[in-house]
Amino acid sequence: MIIETDDFDSALHFYRDVLGLTEQPAFATDGEDRVAILNVAAATIELATRTHIHNIDAIENAPSVEGPTARIALEVDNTEVAMTSAEEFGLKVLAPSIRTPFETINGRVQGPAGWQLTFFQELETLQERTQRKGFTTDAHRSR
Repeated sequence: MIIETDDFDSALHFYRDVLGLTEQPAFATDGEDRVAILNVAAATIELATRTHIHNIDAIENAPSVEGPTARIALEVDNTEVAMTSAEEFGLKVLAPSIRTPFETINGRVQGPAGWQLTFFQELETLQERTQRKGFTTDAHRSR
């Protein structure tokens, strides 16, 4: 994922210094050609229908945005700490921390460079989750 930003220093400070992502070497030329590659230990891509997006917005008590959206979701050890750090950084809270029916604690802020940023803290393992009703894969639904 590449996030284009007009305020590079602020975005870098937030993701690297406030959230603690590790910066790794990246190639750039001179002047305004700046880039930072920040390591996120593991990543997933979540594909969702508009209906699912609205359902999650409702669960998180977050404002819905019309049209296709992209939102960054970062797993954190403690959602409350991440939300406090984001607020202290000056980010607007879109949805305060809430325990979800799918056993996470989620909170959402308006992140740097215009992206919504969801922090989530897992409260159970993947193995535990797969044993609960409603958790499956699309491949299993098709059978």
